[in-house]
Amino acid sequence: LPSQLAKENRKFIYQLVRPGARAREYEDALTWLKNAGLLYKVSLCATPRLPLKSYEDLSIFKIYCLDIGLLRVLAEMDADIYLSDNPGFKEFKGALAENYVLQSMVAQGVNCSRYWSSGNKAEVEFIIQHASQVIPIEVKSGTSVTGKSLIEYNKKYSPELRVRFSMLNMKKDDNFINMPLFMADRFADLVLSNEEQH
Repeated sequence: LPSQLAKENRKFIYQLVRPGARAREYEDALTWLKNAGLLYKVSLCATPRLPLKSYEDLSIFKIYCLDIGLLRVLAEMDADIYLSDNPGFKEFKGALAENYVLQSMVAQGVNCSRYWSSGNKAEVEFIIQHASQVIPIEVKSGTSVTGKSLIEYNKKYSPELRVRFSMLNMKKDDNFINMPLFMADRFADLVLSNEEQH
């Protein structure tokens, strides 16, 4: 699992499990792990239209660990690495942030089983269906948030709401909300319940 998340493109690659591996050899094992609640599977949804389930590509997906602490142990990392600015840790730090947000959202009953990608140009970590809208959610592990993915998504689809998790403070600007990573556990209360009132 750590080797799957250590790449910039976190799409699951069977050959990282074993050279020459094919999907049919590991599909049942992945399904079992998912059904047992030991990992989360997030499928590509290249066309974010309602209902999202109708547009997901189940053959392209990312996997995440059920718990960020277990992921840290699987990766054989010390706990203090989270506070490190080590440039060699940047890629995996992003994966940990994504895993943390996913874990927090799932605990709130939010279905985060899809992501959006526009080829190699842009990728939004999660897209969720809430009421009659699709909400893109971008995750950044630090304060450098110049990613173009959410901007690209906004240009293409003009969503009613866009969300980014980062180490920056809470900020609302028109249809954009930045939430600090530490508030991921409050997403449903602060964002989704507020959207239902509008």
